Amino acid sequence: MWTLIVRLSVLLGISLLLGGCGTATTVLRGDDVTVRELRGKKTYCQSVSRIYSGVAYDLCVLHGPPSSAGGLSLNGIPWAILDVPLSGVLDTFVLPYTLYRQNADGNLELR
Repeated sequence: MWTLIVRLSVLLGISLLLGGCGTATTVLRGDDVTVRELRGKKTYCQSVSRIYSGVAYDLCVLHGPPSSAGGLSLNGIPWAILDVPLSGVLDTFVLPYTLYRQNADGNLELR
């Protein structure tokens, strides 16, 4: 019973992390969703490179009005700041794919 609770808790935690993860947003979802979300957060970025796009997404979220910096905050620290290291690791794993997509499609244009 205890093992089941621990497994479910870990699965729930991973799901919550990936739901807000910049890499999951930029690599696993469509370009139109990523552009719509960044526009909705009123970022000042004009484009996002596909290489290390999760980190770029998080930095774009932080490069906007303070109220748009991730929605969730822990003790005043925006979620996007906490997500940058995780996105950096995940972006490294998907680097071959994002290199191909950058070469084939170019940057994600927000404007």
